[in-house]
Amino acid sequence: MTDLRSPAETAVRQCLALEPDESCVVVTDDERVQIGAALYEVASEITDDAVIVRYPPGETHGGEPPAPVAAAMADADVVLAPTSKSLSHTRARTEANEAGARVATLPGITEDVFTTGLDADYETIAAHCADVREQVDGADEVRVTTPIGTDVTFGIGDRQFLSDTGIVHEPGRMSNLPAGEVFVSPETADGTFVVDGTMMPHGLLEPGQTLEFEVEDGLVTRISDPEIRETVETAAEEVGDAAYNLAELGIGTNVAVTTLVGSVLLDEKAAGTVHIAIGDDAGIGGDVEAPIHLDGILREPTVYADGEDVTLPTSE
Repeated sequence: MTDLRSPAETAVRQCLALEPDESCVVVTDDERVQIGAALYEVASEITDDAVIVRYPPGETHGGEPPAPVAAAMADADVVLAPTSKSLSHTRARTEANEAGARVATLPGITEDVFTTGLDADYETIAAHCADVREQVDGADEVRVTTPIGTDVTFGIGDRQFLSDTGIVHEPGRMSNLPAGEVFVSPETADGTFVVDGTMMPHGLLEPGQTLEFEVEDGLVTRISDPEIRETVETAAEEVGDAAYNLAELGIGTNVAVTTLVGSVLLDEKAAGTVHIAIGDDAGIGGDVEAPIHLDGILREPTVYADGEDVTLPTSE
């Protein structure tokens, strides 16, 4: 617990700015109990209205938590959610924000990622987010290419780019922790993207290993990897084409992340990377609900906003 104390302090005090007169709910599961306990310990020293709720791990990222957990989230001023499966793209998280809660999700967090990923200057990260936003805001079209074959174009339409800075001081706001990205749920997408960084269930890909995806009219039409394809097909049995939705384009802005480690939560924030996700986008400005949200990280991307080269931040 001693090793988890410092990052818990950063999360509760700096990122969420919990106050003594506020309520705080720490949501965790059976596989992330130690991190949840560390966050609760710090929160309970600040406010008498702190609780920790624990439930069995969900089956997929983006799956809804049990109803009592969702109710506790919606009734709190501050929510911290270190869970093995992501709550970021869930109705429970959205409804908590709509009720005014400040929310930080820590999906798939490990103790190593918790201790290293929160050792960052979040004001610097916020500045890099602002710089990227200035270059992409208002663009009708964003194109991403990589040296190994990615060439995919996103139609932004009326959607808005958002920033995940880690600073969650206003009611109704949310962030991942560790943080650092600018992202959008595009209205449509066409082309090919090739993941050569990190993607579940594989974690960090081996050198030369790639996962290829083809996209047409905003839907993924081909998945080269059988395990990922099976996950999407299983979700499609429940929600149909929504499982194949091209859900997100994200740009990493965390300059403290110097190498990919195999954690999607941390690696998608690495400065100078791009991540593209399949499935649910309702929690990030889209209108598609699905029980999955699968992010794949791309190394060495070039990003163009309406044909103009976007200058990406680089790791320290």
